Amino acid sequence: MAGLVRHPIDIHSLEAYLARQVPQVGLPVEVKQFGFGQSNPTYQLTSLATKRRHVLRKKPAGKLLSKAAHKVEREYRIIRALETTDVPVPKVYCLCEDESVIGTPFYIMEFLDGRIFEDPAIPNVPTSERTQLWEAATQTLAKLHRLDYIKLGLHEFGKSDGFYNRQLATWTQICGAQENAIDADTGEAVGRIPHFEELVRHFSGDTQPRDRATLVHGDYKIDNLVFHPTEPQVIGILDWEMSTVGHPLSDLAGLLLPYYTARLQAKYFRSDTFLSTPGLPSPQMVMQWHRGVAGWDLQPDMEWAVAFAAFRSAAICQGIAARVATRQASSPQARNYADAFRPFAHFAWDTIQRKERGQGIDGLGAKL
Repeated sequence: MAGLVRHPIDIHSLEAYLARQVPQVGLPVEVKQFGFGQSNPTYQLTSLATKRRHVLRKKPAGKLLSKAAHKVEREYRIIRALETTDVPVPKVYCLCEDESVIGTPFYIMEFLDGRIFEDPAIPNVPTSERTQLWEAATQTLAKLHRLDYIKLGLHEFGKSDGFYNRQLATWTQICGAQENAIDADTGEAVGRIPHFEELVRHFSGDTQPRDRATLVHGDYKIDNLVFHPTEPQVIGILDWEMSTVGHPLSDLAGLLLPYYTARLQAKYFRSDTFLSTPGLPSPQMVMQWHRGVAGWDLQPDMEWAVAFAAFRSAAICQGIAARVATRQASSPQARNYADAFRPFAHFAWDTIQRKERGQGIDGLGAKL
């Protein structure tokens, strides 16, 4: 939902740019900031002349903690490449890398008029439709994973091997910067992720899944999808800043993570409804849907991947904690995410230990 602009931009400078580069937006524009978007501030541009709406995504203002994050240029590139495929994405109109316009690089895309569900339980829809929406989300992900990224001109978008090792190297660098961010109010550092060294050592070991190279979204979850206003189909995938060439297991594990962290997430993000919601497919069904479109069985490595997804969620939440500390957070719900990075890390470590004891994953999915 668009509302108060928490991170103001120079509207006059923006309108001058739009007049030259994207006249179809229609001037003048009203600018409101969306509440979602934990990383890159996102704005709704409404033409006061035509009432048409567009979306602007930009990097946060100020000194960034990591050069590896907030890649709006990367988002633009992959969305543009996917426009000719059966993977639904919004149309993009421009990428502006000139920081003199509104202070940071940004891009503009079409506004998709559909439904966004912040809760993966997808409340307030009929039980049968909830199942269909999850099926649509899963099959859309599988369509992304079966694309030939080389034919799409994305051969330099990422390396074809060593995905999880690259992830570990990237997150080690990012987390090292994030943990040292100083809270502007208390003067205290954000702090280290619990069990960080043990987690990195485990994930670097010989238990890693066999390499597979596909396009991956990097943050594929229900609230990054736009569904049709009335039908159970995905009309657009949002938030591509973490996209790369990598292992499809990472996306599928991220999508399934709420099944295993439902109680943890309920404490920080929403009421505890996920585990008791009728119509949610089992994790096994989600994996079956994905296999039916993509053609691979990812289930044997899912426990490992869920533990890694929880570790990665801890790193992402630590980043949000760092932005809260330095007053760069783009969402009013950022504090809830900031408080969750330690519990996510504990869950990841506990999942590894449970697997080593042969106990499987605790949660709705029980043992995979």
